[in-house]
Order: sequence, then C-alpha cells, then structure tokens
Amino acid sequence: MAVSAAPSARVGNIRRVVAASLVGTTVEWYDFFLYGSAAALVFNTLFFPAADPLVGTLIAFVTYAIGFLARPLGGVVFGHFGDRLGRKKLLVVSLLMMGGATFAMGLLPTYGSVGVAAPVLLTVLRLVQGFALGGEWGGAVLIVAEHGGERHRGFWASWPQAGAPGGNLLATGVLALLAAVQSDADFLAWGWRIPFLLSGVLVVVGLWIRLSVAESPVFLEARAQAEAAAARGAQERPPVVRVFRTSWREVLTAIGTRFGENISYYVLTSFLLVYVTVHLGLPKSSALNAVLIGSTVHFVTIPLWGALSDRLGRRTVTLVGSVGMAVWAFVFFAMLDSRSFPVIALAVTAGLLLHGAMYGPQAAFISELFDTEVRYSGASIGSQLASIVAGALAPIVAVELLKDYDSSMPVSVYLCGAALVTTVTVLLARETRGRDLANAASTGHAVGSAGAV
Repeated sequence: MAVSAAPSARVGNIRRVVAASLVGTTVEWYDFFLYGSAAALVFNTLFFPAADPLVGTLIAFVTYAIGFLARPLGGVVFGHFGDRLGRKKLLVVSLLMMGGATFAMGLLPTYGSVGVAAPVLLTVLRLVQGFALGGEWGGAVLIVAEHGGERHRGFWASWPQAGAPGGNLLATGVLALLAAVQSDADFLAWGWRIPFLLSGVLVVVGLWIRLSVAESPVFLEARAQAEAAAARGAQERPPVVRVFRTSWREVLTAIGTRFGENISYYVLTSFLLVYVTVHLGLPKSSALNAVLIGSTVHFVTIPLWGALSDRLGRRTVTLVGSVGMAVWAFVFFAMLDSRSFPVIALAVTAGLLLHGAMYGPQAAFISELFDTEVRYSGASIGSQLASIVAGALAPIVAVELLKDYDSSMPVSVYLCGAALVTTVTVLLARETRGRDLANAASTGHAVGSAGAV
C-alpha cells in the first residue's frame, strides 16, 4: 500500500512546487514586462520627453536595456548563494526585491515634476528589477527540475517558463483594460501608475505560496556531501569559479540556445508596440490586444512543447522553433503591414507559438547541462549573459533599424539571424533528455571532470 501511495505523494509534491514557481515567476515577469510596455507607451513622454517620438522611445528602451545589464550580476550573486544556501531562500529574496522596485516605480514623480531626477530614479529601480530577475529564473526552474524525475522533467520544468507569457499576459491585460476605460490624457496623468502599484498585492500572494514549498532534495543531498567533504579538509571553490573552469562549454551552449529565443520574444512583444503604434499609426489597443491573444496561446502551449521534448528530445523541439522563427521573421512584418487587427493578432500568435517551441524545453535542457553543485550558478550565468547580448539590445536594435531604414526588412534579417544562431548551437549540442540530476557521473562532461580531479 505504501508503494502505491508513493507515486501519488510525489505527484502532489511536484504540483505544489510547480504552482509556487509558476505564481512567483508570473509575478516577477509581470513586473519586468510592465516596464517594457510602459517604455513603449508612456515613459517616452513622462520621463524622456523628446521632439521625435522614436527618439524618446529609443531613450526609454535604453533604460529598459539597463535592467538586462544587471541580470548577469544577479545571476552570479543569486547563483552563488543558491548553490550554497538553497534554491528556496533566494527565490523569496528575488520576489521581494522585484516587487518592491516595481511598486516604487508607481510612486515616482515624472520629468515634468522633478526634472532629471525622475529618469535617474527610474533607472535605479530598473537596475534592482534586473538584478532580482537575474536570480529568479535559475532558482525557479531548478527547484522544479530537481523535484521532478527525468521522465517528465521537460513538462514540469516548462511551467515556470509559462510564467513569462503569464506575466506578460497579466501586464498587457491590465494596460489594455486601462486603455479601454480611460482617455489617453487620464492614462498619462495617473492611470499608468495603477499596474505598478498592483504589484504590491501580487507579491504578497506569490510570497505566501512560495514559502510553502520544500527545498530541493537533490540540492540537500549534494550540500550534505559537500559539507562532509569540507569536514574532511577538502577545499570548496566558489560555484562561479567552478562554472568557468569546468563548465564553460555548457555556459556557451546556454547562451546560444537562448539567443534566438530571447531576441524573438522582445521583437514580437515589446518592439511590436512601437511598430504598430508609431510606424503604422494604429491605436495602442490594437497592439496590446494582439499581444494579449498571443500570450494566452503562448501560456497554454509552452508546457505542451515541454512535454513533447520528453518524447522527442530537447534538441528536436527547440529546432522546430528556431528554424520556424527564421522563416517567420519575414512573414511576421508583412502581416503587420496589412493593418488588419485579425491578421496582426494571428502574426503575433503564430510567432509566439514558434517561440514556445524554443522556450518550453529550455528549462530542462539548461538544467541538465550542469552538475548540482554549480547548477544554479551555471544556469543563471548562461541564461543571463544571453539576456545582455540578445534581449537587452533587441528593442533598441529594432527601433534603430526602423528609424534608419524606415522599413521592416532589416528587422526581419536581424530576427532571422538570431534564430539561426540558436539553430547552429542546438545542432552542435548533445542531447540531455533523461539525465539523472542527482548523479554527476551520468554525463560525459561530469565523467571528464571527475577523471580530471
């Protein structure tokens, strides 16, 4: 009887862990994406006024990118302590930091009230957001991946990934609702503050759920072994040092895997708002509602892509997305140029569906690249370094290309090239599906490292 109950207990436990990670990542991505949407819609006017709307938007996106610059630092710091103290503790800290910074943004005075102090304060809070998010992703996906078994790891670990479209869905939904019930003047005067202040409520809910889960058993076992080794006199190097000494190839694989995925997401969501409202001259509700529809489909299908990677492998599913995105890069803007809302919504939805094929298996794939003692650090550093060269620059590069050429074709080429980088990276990578995360000797890399020691 105990034997039959065990699988049920394990499933119940993993569901609680998944729920805690999903709610937490949704709140954190809500906070992060809210800034991106606001940068495209209101911050260019309220904090970075300029005569040319595209110039003001470009400056607003520069501060948007600054948040990405802080993410690798957050990945290093959170990764170090996450590999030493545990995944759960650091996830609580990241949630509090992110929520606090976002809530404070809703209280900021604008440029018209205090001058240059307004964008300075906004930029500081954006740095705090980026630092917190740099530690969030690694911890959220790892605590799920390490609780679940290898057979369904792709499915379970993909749920925290769904927090990204979930947060974007929530942020865009709130903005779309306000756009529908408020005039543009009211939204610029005070309505934009509501979504930022709402973050305070969301953080309380996320914190309550996140505190209810247990620490990763894989981490606890590895930590006990490390402490026993230390008691015998073995010297324990900092996780970040070990990552760059023994796992630098895996870090490069993580960067390349995220490259096309990261750029495509911010072009399909953040830059879309600029293209539709400024370049095509359509109302912002058209762009917001298109992202709303696309994010709904994205949220639902990410776990399906993760489950498919459990059957076909992480590489196969990721390649479906990266190759498809390389082609869709040219179809996407042609559909936007129709100025038809149903066609725009279809373009965004199809693009996010292909993005999900890259994003869904990613959590399991990157988690399986690293050994337990350095997994938080390795996964966080690899993923967050990609955010600097990919996601941080994507809206800036896209806006600059549009401003210089007054055409979407250069942006399509940029997006296609990014997708091909991910395609090549994944083709050169080894398949990780089925790895036992508790066993360092289960991969070629781990065996080589052990032999070297």
